[in-house]
Amino acid sequence: MRILYLLLVVLFVVVQGVAGQSYLSSPIRACRIRRGICFFGRCPQPYHHVGSCGLRSSCCVRYVEVQGIPIAMAES
Repeated sequence: MRILYLLLVVLFVVVQGVAGQSYLSSPIRACRIRRGICFFGRCPQPYHHVGSCGLRSSCCVRYVEVQGIPIAMAES
């Protein structure tokens, strides 16, 4: 009977660790969360590379400095 409690605790710990992860996450969605745009190859000039969107695609963000602090601009 003690093993049942131990297995229940282990199951709870495993479920807690997985609870924050989305099963349908994709690199494109992660790029959108960073306010980025996916470009094939390298980022064009006003944009900066912040990650990847998959095979040979770059996640790019355009930054603007506000009082010396770089802030990502939202694309419309």
